[in-house]
Amino acid sequence: MKVTYDSWQKQYKTPFGAIQANTLVTWAIAIDQPVQEADLWLTKLNEDPVAYPMNYNDETQKYETQVRVGSSGLYNYYFAIKQNNQMFYVDQGLFGQGRLRQDDHNLKQYQLICYERKVPQVDWYDQGVVYQIFPDRFANGNPYGEVTGRKKNSFLYATEEDTPYYIKNSRGEITRWDFFGGNLAGIRKKLPYLKKLGVNTIYLNPIFLATSNHRYDTVDYMKIDPMLGDEDDLRGLIHDLHQNGMHLLLDGVFNHVGQESIYFQEAIKDKSSHYYSWFNFINYPEKYQSWWGVSSLPEVNKSNPEYQDFIYGDHGVLAKWMKDQVDGWRLDVADELPMDFLRNIRNRLMKENCQVMIGEVWEDASDKFVNSEYRPYTFGDNLTGVMNYPVRNFIVGLLTSENSDAEIALMNKLALLVEHYPTNFLRNCLNNIGTHDTVRIKTALQNDEKLVLLAFGLMFMLPGVPCIYYGDEAGLIGDKDPDNRRFFPWGRESRSLIAQVSKWINVRKQNPVLVKSKIGFLHIATGINAIVRYDEKVIMVYCINKNKAETVLAKENFAFYCLPKTIAEEVAAELDQTKLSGEDSILRKIPRKANIG
Repeated sequence: MKVTYDSWQKQYKTPFGAIQANTLVTWAIAIDQPVQEADLWLTKLNEDPVAYPMNYNDETQKYETQVRVGSSGLYNYYFAIKQNNQMFYVDQGLFGQGRLRQDDHNLKQYQLICYERKVPQVDWYDQGVVYQIFPDRFANGNPYGEVTGRKKNSFLYATEEDTPYYIKNSRGEITRWDFFGGNLAGIRKKLPYLKKLGVNTIYLNPIFLATSNHRYDTVDYMKIDPMLGDEDDLRGLIHDLHQNGMHLLLDGVFNHVGQESIYFQEAIKDKSSHYYSWFNFINYPEKYQSWWGVSSLPEVNKSNPEYQDFIYGDHGVLAKWMKDQVDGWRLDVADELPMDFLRNIRNRLMKENCQVMIGEVWEDASDKFVNSEYRPYTFGDNLTGVMNYPVRNFIVGLLTSENSDAEIALMNKLALLVEHYPTNFLRNCLNNIGTHDTVRIKTALQNDEKLVLLAFGLMFMLPGVPCIYYGDEAGLIGDKDPDNRRFFPWGRESRSLIAQVSKWINVRKQNPVLVKSKIGFLHIATGINAIVRYDEKVIMVYCINKNKAETVLAKENFAFYCLPKTIAEEVAAELDQTKLSGEDSILRKIPRKANIG
């Protein structure tokens, strides 16, 4: 018996991927012989599975069923077939292909996300390119480079070329924070560079008063760190950004504060302080709940009504900074914030006409569990997108893998993400090939700028919003924290890399197919792979050769995944017999010959 099912093709499942609540879904499977019985088994999380009989359709020659999925949730499904009084099962293989099995032990079920409502699409955001800046490490805009707001028990580097270094005690705790002196005025002065590069949005790591250089240890949410400037500097930066058609995302750190925060200090000085209930003390005042056990980062009690009002109330943190026309927020450790807390932040931002709320979630956000509790990030009422670290994993893996099986597995994992996420949510995800929490992309790729350029190309080809970590486009190197937080190499940039990244930004601006279209994959040989994006009018294909040897592409070696046959045929005809140099790529734009898929 041969059974065919492909969750990526509309003749087997429609609509594709995640669905909105109350959507009618059609499933179909092709079986090469009549069977006694065929059923779709659909299970909602924490509920009993339900069997839906599949009836044979003479017109399509498939067994079919339709189910109206009424409520949002995390669902899984598989197929069961009875033939000659024996049971067979169809679960998920690679790239949505059905896999016939003779037992139901450890079935790999298909996942189906049913979301409550669509997240908003904001043109400037999802059609744009974001640039992430670690404020202390980008530029000093003071007239003579002086550093204001200097902090006690810290040190300043002698030159911008110094390598970041931590001074730690015997317990591994940082005892002296290090600073270069980057500030908001410096970012403001470098806007012409960023505009010429082509980015339209800046995402800043935390800017509020803190002890450290990274500022994830907030001292006062209502003040700009004086090393960075003041509120007038922030307003001036936002004014200049908006005058240039650019936008600003701020980093919200609401899970924990710094040990020196005014809130925590009041709590440990006076047990009767109303701030006492903001924290979870284990043995007052010395022992308390902290982020991952780091004592310098006391965790805040997010269920405390006063703290909630302080963050998202009418006179709270978000309301204050939104008055300065901030355009969006990235939320630190979003998977440690309660769902109601996230929903209320979203509600506050909606009241402020702010539609961009990106959460830090490192994994596939559609099936994330925290402390055995499902976190419905994709349901539409909380986050509008997440930081897409799986994209970085895919790109770095593809450019460092050593065999075809590993590359195909990476493609399959990315395909699963595309299938799991609602379309709007996927388009809102903030893609990256590096952040302040990862090894620099150039270092990850053995300082090979040709591979770095391939990495940028792959990022710009994938669904989601490209986000450039400051300096990556200039060839900045760096291992894990703190080495990945070096100062921008002004005067020592890789001009050629900057020029090529700028070209990619223009390619994305000029081709809407890279913003809102479907995706497929092509594997040719170890180290030679392609991303295919397509809509009703055009196909764009980006083929890379990470190997050092030149190759001639031959269509008999092409293996396509997640693509309609017509698209695959058009791509094959375009690339066949093309010469591809080592550590190089081909970008082709192909007008559609057939309006399919």
